[in-house]
Amino acid sequence: MTVTPAAITIDIVVYPGFKAMEAVGPMSVFEYANLHLQRRGHPPGYDVRIASCQAGPVRSDTLMSLDATKALDPLALPDNAIIVGARHIREALVDSAAIIAWVAAVAPRIKALTALCSGAFFLAAAGVLDGRRATTHWSVAERLQAEYPAIEVDADAIFLRSGNVWTSAGVTAGIDLALALVEEDYGRDLALEVATEMVVYLKRPGGQSQFSAHLLSERTTRPTIRELQNWILEHLDEKLTVAQLAQRAMMSERHFARVFQQEVGLSTQEFIELCRFERATQLLADLALPLKTVAARACFTDEAHMRRVFMKKLGITPRTYRERFATTGVDG
Repeated sequence: MTVTPAAITIDIVVYPGFKAMEAVGPMSVFEYANLHLQRRGHPPGYDVRIASCQAGPVRSDTLMSLDATKALDPLALPDNAIIVGARHIREALVDSAAIIAWVAAVAPRIKALTALCSGAFFLAAAGVLDGRRATTHWSVAERLQAEYPAIEVDADAIFLRSGNVWTSAGVTAGIDLALALVEEDYGRDLALEVATEMVVYLKRPGGQSQFSAHLLSERTTRPTIRELQNWILEHLDEKLTVAQLAQRAMMSERHFARVFQQEVGLSTQEFIELCRFERATQLLADLALPLKTVAARACFTDEAHMRRVFMKKLGITPRTYRERFATTGVDG
């Protein structure tokens, strides 16, 4: 007799003032995963519930409320508890201190704990992140590190995994993390189907910066520099010099270098290197491409050049990066 595997139980933990999109995004990922599993003739893979300190409606940071059908109970554990973040996390930690106590009580026994965005503060306050590498939204990363020095805070990552503990950056990064969980649980094909259904990328790699080249371009205030950044992204195959870029910006080299650094937060060569690195991370997801081809398409001088950049940025080689991120997230 064939035994039907039990669905993976997931509690999305909310509290008054939680970020609505951080709860709804992952919830949608798991719902679409169930839908695609059923289309394949399989039973649902996830049993998702909304949990809180008390059962009942819980108001988010928007007009929306979610109905918590489960009260947090240290004797009724899900396979994975996903704690969402809040705009006013300091107040949330005080008002919903029971979540901290619950996390501390269940941490030794639960299969997985996940925190989205500033939800990492609940895990930190419970001592779960001590000695671990973790991430959170860049705006509160310094506070997390200052208040909990035993944590190795990586303010740059989209999401991270350290053992059975997952953390992510802000809002939409929760979707990235949820897709990584689906990929780990049921394989890349299902995760890709879900990502396609939701019209999102399957993977912004877990080690990818919250400050991508495209985001740095969008944040630039001077139209001249913003246009130049976009031009650089389209001409990475060329040998780009400060003199050439300054001429395009119609500035002296010295003035241009100073303005670019002020606007972007990187030198021109650092920005160009970031663009090539990000292109390489995307190409490495295609397992059919040899590393030499990836280096060429990412506009590195050669494979050795690409390797040096990866070692500098991540401390791992492109091959190791591919082995890690072609499957799930980051082990820290």
